[in-house]
Amino acid sequence: MAKLGKRTRAAREAFAGKENVQLSEAVSLIKSNASAKFDETVEIAMNLGVDPRHADQMVRGSVTLPNGTGKTVRVAVFARGEKAEEAKKAGADIVGAEDLMETVQSGKIEFDRCIATPDMMPIVGRLGKILGPRNLMPNPKIGTVTMDVTEAVNAAKGGQVQFRVEKAGVIHAGVGKASFDETKLEENIRAFVDAVSKAKPAGAKGTYLKKVALSSTMGPGVTVDLASATGAA
Repeated sequence: MAKLGKRTRAAREAFAGKENVQLSEAVSLIKSNASAKFDETVEIAMNLGVDPRHADQMVRGSVTLPNGTGKTVRVAVFARGEKAEEAKKAGADIVGAEDLMETVQSGKIEFDRCIATPDMMPIVGRLGKILGPRNLMPNPKIGTVTMDVTEAVNAAKGGQVQFRVEKAGVIHAGVGKASFDETKLEENIRAFVDAVSKAKPAGAKGTYLKKVALSSTMGPGVTVDLASATGAA
């Protein structure tokens, strides 16, 4: 624990007094202080000027990061017949219908993304209380309820990140790994911020993008200058 304490102190000292820094400096700080024994995820937190309790202020969507996430994504597909075979060929990890529903109901959830063909939604709908809180519920707005299961599986495996605003008006997501080079991380972060910006809901009032902060899995966070995060600087 002493070693971890030293690393944490060193990281906090490196971040001391750093606020609203340029994106390039923030990424450099995150990378140089990601000292865990595993490849830490670079995480983004965005504070938005919305109240998601109101339907017209809900923010959700998806974006395919230009350089991927660095994470292996396990994909489950609810489908039958030809579409089930198509999903398997596309590389889905788990494919099923009622049998998959029963597996999920038993508490066995061995996937990170869930896709369904439209005809499967009566079955998937029964799993709302299980999949919903885990942000795994298929939704046509983000392309996970679709007949084009090949495209959906490829997107999930190829670096697509889903986002949904939380109660406090905050969006969290992983945008790469600390092992990525700085340019690739910056490209991913700007792509993510751009997608959230474009998802601005009709009911949003006043300032929409309030704050952007970056951190690694085990490291402290640093706020980023909004203009540099959006590419406006």
